[in-house]
Formats: sequence, C-alpha cells, structure tokens
Amino acid sequence: MITAEEPRVSLSGRYSVMQASQALGIHRNTLQKYTDCGFIKCGFRKSSKQKFYLGSEIMRFWRAQS
Repeated sequence: MITAEEPRVSLSGRYSVMQASQALGIHRNTLQKYTDCGFIKCGFRKSSKQKFYLGSEIMRFWRAQS
C-alpha cells in the first residue's frame, strides 16, 4: 500500500528504482508492476540504460492513488 504521507522529492529530480519505491513506501517489484501497467512512467539513462523516475512523475502517481 502506498504511503499516506506525501513523498519528499524534488519535482525536477531523478530517482532510481530503489529511491522511488522508498519515497512511495512500496516494494520495488510493486513499482515495476505499476510501471509495466502504465500507471507510472520511467525514463532511461543514456549511458547506463538504468531506469529513473522524475520527482514530478512520483508526485503525480502518488496524488492519483490518494
């Protein structure tokens, strides 16, 4: 279940999978499921191909779930 407390993220910041899942209070596998279903969008770093979540996207998703 997503945390009832508003995540403390910078709207323009980039957050790793672990950081985003901690901010939302969910397991990283749950975040992956939500990403696969299209509920939250992620980006990919060009150099390392790692996923990241924008702070604004984390907040949009959190508000939609509240």
